[in-house]
Amino acid sequence: MTPDLTRDAFLGGRLHLYQPRLGYRAGVDPVLLAASVPARAGQSVLDLGCGVGAAALCLAARVPGLALTGVEMQPEYAALARRNGGGDLEVVTADINALPLELRQRQFDHVITNPPYFDRSASGSARNAGREAALGETTPLADWVKAAAKRLKPKGYVHIIHRAERLPDTLGALPNGMGSIEVLPLSPRVGRLAELVIVRARKNGRGAFKLHPPLILHKGARHESDADSYVPRVKSVLRDGAALDF
Repeated sequence: MTPDLTRDAFLGGRLHLYQPRLGYRAGVDPVLLAASVPARAGQSVLDLGCGVGAAALCLAARVPGLALTGVEMQPEYAALARRNGGGDLEVVTADINALPLELRQRQFDHVITNPPYFDRSASGSARNAGREAALGETTPLADWVKAAAKRLKPKGYVHIIHRAERLPDTLGALPNGMGSIEVLPLSPRVGRLAELVIVRARKNGRGAFKLHPPLILHKGARHESDADSYVPRVKSVLRDGAALDF
């Protein structure tokens, strides 16, 4: 392993991923995203903006037998995703707005995405180029949402994790034909506003809109120590690879 890489444990050691020592490093967000997907063995999954493959490979650790494809614009991260996948994750190096024809001709049972969170017209850029590409929004959020919906099979699901303040933009970008929309807010602690949301929508879905109670991530009203403070439900997702049922 080169000095500029680390090999990090996810899901309590069930999965190990090579990541840049400096730059964007996957945290709990892609793990929670993967846990929310109701995939079944034999289905196909597309991860748009897959980074080093964290979300797709966490999902595969929970649901064996999936056909996994990732799209990543940064070649160095795409190379790490291929290495981490060990042949189980097909990785396409491309911009989501310029997908190769072969991929544009395919549809998937599930599309997952963790788009860049921050509008740089209202925030400062990260110094590291890889981190900035992962966090700073250069491609509009609407393009991520529409690209994800376009790649779905009929009755397929899209799952998106994003900042809570961008929920109106996320919902507004869902194209006609996307229904059965559900929103799961993620709140750091009891009494705190949600900081993230997971949005689920289904192609040709007809179910009523559902706004779920917030998932509280940490025990206690405030951060009191550096010890693990996740509530049992979240700990089972992060450490045991459990599903996150809506």
